[in-house]
Amino acid sequence: MDQKKLDKQAQHWDSTYLNRPEMFGLSPSYAAIKAAEIFKKKNIKNILELGSGQGRDTIFFAQNGFNIFTLDYSQSGLNNIIKKTNSLNLDKFIFSKCHDVRKPLPFKNLTFDGCFSHMLYCMAFTTKELLSLSKELHRVLKPNSINIYTARSTEDADYKSGIHRGEDLYECGGFIVHFFSKEKVKKLSSGFEILNTENFKEGKLPRKLMLVILKKN
Repeated sequence: MDQKKLDKQAQHWDSTYLNRPEMFGLSPSYAAIKAAEIFKKKNIKNILELGSGQGRDTIFFAQNGFNIFTLDYSQSGLNNIIKKTNSLNLDKFIFSKCHDVRKPLPFKNLTFDGCFSHMLYCMAFTTKELLSLSKELHRVLKPNSINIYTARSTEDADYKSGIHRGEDLYECGGFIVHFFSKEKVKKLSSGFEILNTENFKEGKLPRKLMLVILKKN
């Protein structure tokens, strides 16, 4: 495991967002649309979003009446979100902070009703770092809160291609991806009940992902 290679991913994403301001498009992801339906049914209003990227899901949540506190380790991505937030007059619904989720989350215990992250879990994190993040989410989420995340699956075409960076991490086109199996989902669910997992596809490859829905015990 080359930790220096993993650490440099933040700079790589920052540069990518700066040079490709609409890399993922403007439409919300399938995962965000699905999550919004679940959050509404559960009467969840205050959401923590991890790895907001360029904000396509952040804006969608805000436009649907949710209060969003978003974290990302790319300042370029956050600047783009802030610009969109101001132009759409959504500043009362969206709050953002540049933060590396490998470090303790900057919130008090029992702060949020729900959490959403689209492909944050499959970034260049070790399993140990993901376990630490899961514990932090358990701390900041209220009882019975819902945590919804997506990750690239081990059934994805890019799995075991590119440069192996340790564990289930592979570098493809400069991006290091942590691929998930059902066993990994279960390992990271300590303190949570797995309500559902769903396989879906996204993008041109297409990417094969898992959508995981957890409830805090």
